[in-house]
Amino acid sequence: MSETSPNLDLPLIQPAQAQKHVTVNEALLRLDSLTQACVESRSLQAQPAGPENGQAWILPDGAVGDDWSAAATGSLAVFRDGAWQMLAPREGWSVHVRDEGRPVRYDGLSGVWHSAPVRQPLALGLAGAGLEAQIISETLTDVSGASVVSSQLIPDRSILLGVSVRVAETITGAASFNCGLAGETSAFGGSLGTAQGSANIGVIGPRPFYSDTPVTLTANGGDFTGGRVALALHLLRLTASL
Repeated sequence: MSETSPNLDLPLIQPAQAQKHVTVNEALLRLDSLTQACVESRSLQAQPAGPENGQAWILPDGAVGDDWSAAATGSLAVFRDGAWQMLAPREGWSVHVRDEGRPVRYDGLSGVWHSAPVRQPLALGLAGAGLEAQIISETLTDVSGASVVSSQLIPDRSILLGVSVRVAETITGAASFNCGLAGETSAFGGSLGTAQGSANIGVIGPRPFYSDTPVTLTANGGDFTGGRVALALHLLRLTASL
């Protein structure tokens, strides 16, 4: 008999086991962390000094702290009963990220948590034809260097309406920054503010894209040395049964 469940790795009671309540309570507490899961952040690198019981984080690359530094990037770090428990995510797990206000989903092939695209059907036709509005978003963390490229892409055969940005944590190093594309560095806004809370909506009008294309943030007056920027792609997509 297996000692754990196949999907959530919950501990199972074994034949003739003593102290059965310990195993049951452990399984229930793990379910409490994973069911309708919500984490505080996926960008905080420093292990918090005073977490509350039940709070959880997704560990980013470069996490530091007595417990966090030894855990794998992407792990769910749950603080429970005065100690940290590290849970390894599995393909398809979804978690709500509190400081981003959006869900993320775990990709087991790449080992990365991705922002789940927000889609809204606008019209439906025969044979799978449709038109939908879509928001694709992410938070670029610890920006550094002369420029930063988004991991989320403007999709092939989409119609982009604009790109919005908000500085989630003050950008350091650069006096301002541009938001655009390779070769069009200020397509969605130029000389943007670096202070926390600064925001811009770069409306460009309907523009079709015929390949997956990243967005580029370019530093002005010096390289990026830190900060976080929330980025959202506002677009339309045509669907069809091909």
